[in-house]
Amino acid sequence: MAATIRLQREPFDAASEAAKLRRGRGDIGAVVTFTGICRSDESGAPLAAMTLEHYPGMAEAEVARHVEAAERRWPLLGVTVIHRYGRLEPGEDIVLVVTAAAHRQDAFAAAEFLMDYLKTRAPFWKQVEYADRKTWVEAKSSDDALAERWTLPDGRDEAAE
Repeated sequence: MAATIRLQREPFDAASEAAKLRRGRGDIGAVVTFTGICRSDESGAPLAAMTLEHYPGMAEAEVARHVEAAERRWPLLGVTVIHRYGRLEPGEDIVLVVTAAAHRQDAFAAAEFLMDYLKTRAPFWKQVEYADRKTWVEAKSSDDALAERWTLPDGRDEAAE
């Protein structure tokens, strides 16, 4: 399976990345793309920007573990994960997940799985900037609850292995 993982400051083109993943492939029957975008508010307060930080090397390895776990669960034909870091303003793209499979169910499930894990387990730290202050964002229990549905029946986190 073809997998692309990039952490970058620069913007990405979601349509171009999806086209690149399926170029020349006749076996792909479904491509699912998810783009996460910086909102203009956080917890009801106007947001000036957000800054994403990561631990280079470790973050890529963690994302790769999640991609490998998705490959074990679903018959994927390709995956692209691009996550930006640095200062982002409202309206800017943050993350892209593209999954390709022969059938839509596998592509949808894998994309959702990857986003749930990126949101809760990937080593990124988010600081939000308001007009008068900056604060670090804490993990949300609602995000953790969504990720829990992917836990294996014996309680193990497949991506952690």
